Amino acid sequence: MHVFICENTPNGILTGVYDAWELKIQERCSHADIYLVSGQPDNYELFCDYHTVAPSAEKAGKVVSTLNRKLGHDFYETILTAILSIDLSGKKKMDKANAVYQTIVAALYSPKGARVLDSLSNPYIYRVFELSRATASEAHHLKGFLRFSELQNGVLFSTIHPKNNALPILAEHFTDRFPQENFMIYDETHQLAAVHRAGKNYMLVDASDINTELLQNYSENEARFQKLWLAFFDSIAIEARTNPELQAQNIPKRFWKDAVELRHFCE
Repeated sequence: MHVFICENTPNGILTGVYDAWELKIQERCSHADIYLVSGQPDNYELFCDYHTVAPSAEKAGKVVSTLNRKLGHDFYETILTAILSIDLSGKKKMDKANAVYQTIVAALYSPKGARVLDSLSNPYIYRVFELSRATASEAHHLKGFLRFSELQNGVLFSTIHPKNNALPILAEHFTDRFPQENFMIYDETHQLAAVHRAGKNYMLVDASDINTELLQNYSENEARFQKLWLAFFDSIAIEARTNPELQAQNIPKRFWKDAVELRHFCE
């Protein structure tokens, strides 16, 4: 068995896919004899050859190009959202990197091509399906719940606390929606930020050293509108009909801390 230890990033896992496939061709081994893991394994097993994968944008790009060309963009999007998921099940379930690899193998070898994603009886494909669904669902919620605030320098800023690494999906969405705006989305959970300059593409940067106090310096208009919005929110509320459970159904509580009108309920 050949085990490929991949960095838990899109570049890392897709590079692992490239290296694993290359080894399969060179050594004429079976895809069933290859296993990918995201991050360091808890235990090293006997009779396994371990390969540490060095992330390569070039190799990952070749895999992306192949998936888009042979299987279509929708298939690639499913693979990407599965990779961006944060597996909270620990080691109880199949590693996402291996599920991604074996799903790609199944699609490229099957006459059904991308339609193998409908074969949910396949454990690898079902694993990709549930991981992709978790990320896509959270990203869909955040597209509606994310709130931008205007800073004193005119930059639109937002903080999010997602479970999964939904930031690249959100950055792509808002770059398309606000191409002429300077904005920044800060993922406090994963200490990443998407930075977009007007008319340019976005960049993902490490935000572990970000000064959050500076990001609370709102413009005069922003402070005024927040005050007006809170006054409106309070004025239309009917105390006798307050229903926190219904509010939580409409906007899950984990999103409240990032909403102007709801964050005081979290304090």
